[in-house]
Amino acid sequence: MDNTRVFKMAFASVYPHYVAKAEKKGRTKAELHTIIHWLTGYDEPALQQQIENRVDFQTFFANAPRINPNVNKITGVICGYRVEEIEDPLMQQIRYLDKLIDELAKGKKMEKILRD
Repeated sequence: MDNTRVFKMAFASVYPHYVAKAEKKGRTKAELHTIIHWLTGYDEPALQQQIENRVDFQTFFANAPRINPNVNKITGVICGYRVEEIEDPLMQQIRYLDKLIDELAKGKKMEKILRD
């Protein structure tokens, strides 16, 4: 599968959909940011910079200060794929983020989402 289109998509163009998904289910933008910080190691100013610069997903994850070492604990199906079986590392990171946001929207407790 050619993932180039997804990799070149601006994180900032998808970000409002993440916020809307969380807020529609009664969760907050702050909780969403906590998840993004946990996964990528970005602090709030750095995350805002990535959004303002409209970096693509490839750059967003390449510039991430630290992908959380517990990402291997993220399992399950998102968009019809088991996240733990996705072979392309970048696509797997994107799907990890999707999975965490999905769990947030489904009402899972933050301490369960953040697998520390």
